[in-house]
Amino acid sequence: MAEKYEYEYFNVTFPAEYVAHVEINRPEKLNAFVEKMWLNLSAIFRRLSHDPNVRAVVLTGAGERAFTAGLDVKAASEGILSRDSQDPARTANAIRRHILEFQNCITDVEKCEKPTIVVLHNISYGLALDLSLACDIRLSTTNTAFSVKEVDIGLAADIGTLSRLPHSVSSLSWAKDVCLTARIFSSDEALRVGLVSGVYADKTEAVQEGLKLAGEIAKKSPVATMGTKEILNYSRDRTVEDGLRYTAVWNAAMVQTRDVKDAMLSGLQRKMPNFSKL
Repeated sequence: MAEKYEYEYFNVTFPAEYVAHVEINRPEKLNAFVEKMWLNLSAIFRRLSHDPNVRAVVLTGAGERAFTAGLDVKAASEGILSRDSQDPARTANAIRRHILEFQNCITDVEKCEKPTIVVLHNISYGLALDLSLACDIRLSTTNTAFSVKEVDIGLAADIGTLSRLPHSVSSLSWAKDVCLTARIFSSDEALRVGLVSGVYADKTEAVQEGLKLAGEIAKKSPVATMGTKEILNYSRDRTVEDGLRYTAVWNAAMVQTRDVKDAMLSGLQRKMPNFSKL
């Protein structure tokens, strides 16, 4: 059994063998993020990454009203941006450090060794896109309302959407459209451009599908799923040649595992293989 995870603003449960369910838990505020939530999110995913009892992760938001409405604007306005300094360089450096810290919190989700499935429902604004784009598989509901909201509060999105979105959809023109206008778009549009890979009737159905998908992944060799995620993410930002060379080096080590033999024999013997923990 996985050890107990207790983090403020999050529920972490283990609904099936090798499957973790992380739920953002601030529904009374539409799951909007305050600073403690960023730090706890990072801690959870860094811990899940190395937890031998976890092979796949599902991320959801508590309540029916929102996956997350994004940044808690009131809390942010009382934070670093409210500090008064007569030295622009020192102010800029403090803001730069702050941005990098929050970027790293989202990157910790992307760097998690375990495949991550996010289920977005209803209000999914701003940080919802930053966070979901750091996940491997994105599912949504028919009532999901997406928006890259940052230009409406006077800034360019700075936590990851502008860097990750163009790599995740089929049209750069579309990405610029939604980022420059902050317009709300639907799951049908998100599915059309490849932002999500599945749309479901409601949150219950979407979460069930996410857990089912995580369960299927968790049955695979953890060496194989970790390597597949690592190589896909590495290759996304590089040439085909670079990706091929990295794959060759990676698998030169990683095929030296009993998992390969067990997986091959399971097909011949028509039985489910039992892979060791990683």
